[in-house]
Amino acid sequence: MVTDDLGSRNLPDVLRMDDGRYADSPELWRERRKEILELLSREMYGFSPPPPEEVRADVLFGDEKAFGGKAAYYNIRLGFDTPGGEFSFPFSLAVPKDPVCPPVFLLISFSPHIADMCLPAEEILDGGFAVATFCYSDVAPDTDDGFSGGIAAMYGNGRRDPDSWGKIAMWAWAASRVMDHLWSRNDIDPGKVVVAGHSRLGKTALWCAAQDERFAGCISNDSGCSGAAITRGKKGEHVSNITGAFGYWFCDNYRKYADREDEMPFDQHFVLSLIAPRLLYVASASEDEWCDPQSEYLCCVEVSRVYEMLGAKGLSREDVRAQTAAGGTDGVSGYPGPGDELHGGSVAYHLRRGTHFLGRYDWNRFMRYFGKRFSR
Repeated sequence: MVTDDLGSRNLPDVLRMDDGRYADSPELWRERRKEILELLSREMYGFSPPPPEEVRADVLFGDEKAFGGKAAYYNIRLGFDTPGGEFSFPFSLAVPKDPVCPPVFLLISFSPHIADMCLPAEEILDGGFAVATFCYSDVAPDTDDGFSGGIAAMYGNGRRDPDSWGKIAMWAWAASRVMDHLWSRNDIDPGKVVVAGHSRLGKTALWCAAQDERFAGCISNDSGCSGAAITRGKKGEHVSNITGAFGYWFCDNYRKYADREDEMPFDQHFVLSLIAPRLLYVASASEDEWCDPQSEYLCCVEVSRVYEMLGAKGLSREDVRAQTAAGGTDGVSGYPGPGDELHGGSVAYHLRRGTHFLGRYDWNRFMRYFGKRFSR
């Protein structure tokens, strides 16, 4: 059923290069990867500016005995020069005392606080991970403000081209500025930083990790349309819905695919493929019909081809067989059922019961997966 469903979507081949060659080696994939980055920048997200020459960090607040003495906590302001002058935004970082130089979850967040309903920080610290987070609206407001506020005002002089960057690209670019700082620290492991996000910020985390190969992994939670879900044949939200309500998230070129999704020269497996062969975790919710969990799962299946071509295990076929044999799926469709988790490959997936949400259930599974992967 899964194979048949994928075939019916008529997806463009992510491994087919612009000149017709087939990217069947790591060397050719590097060329193909550049083509995909250029395509997605031009047609969906917009082109981001180059990174600043220097990112400055000022500690606004520090507590070496936070969380009952278990962790150090810092509130840090990052500043850098732009064509429009200096720009800055804050982020928070909590580092457990044990282990030394832990891996890091960097959450692109709806909240400026390091602990909120989407981020059970103490549990994550107890799990041996550091936590970094920044609020997306501190970088660019999540409104159709004519790109006059936040980082948008610092680039372009108020002029927008059809391929000028949208808000998702701006938030993703900011996450890379946090990574600039994390890369310089000696109290965390900069080679084990995972960028994460929920909903629109799950879309953002994907685009961030797609561009910035310093990230060891990416978590996309309930990102749905224009995120981790295949667009062609998708249930729930479509390009027409998302560009009609939130067109400013993308470049203007993306609007032309409203009600013309089958004409797109890409689909969302192109975005996910840019993370290969690094770790990719897609999480869905069983009642989140707007996101369409089945289309998110299909995207994981399809992108596994790229992982396997690069010598990594994608979505684990052994996991799929085991879940089916155990009755975790319906035994017919091949799709995961609520409560299923597939952790055997470099592409991981779980389906949580319930609605559009990011909570402890999800984080406990993220920690279990990345904890095992990073201990190898």
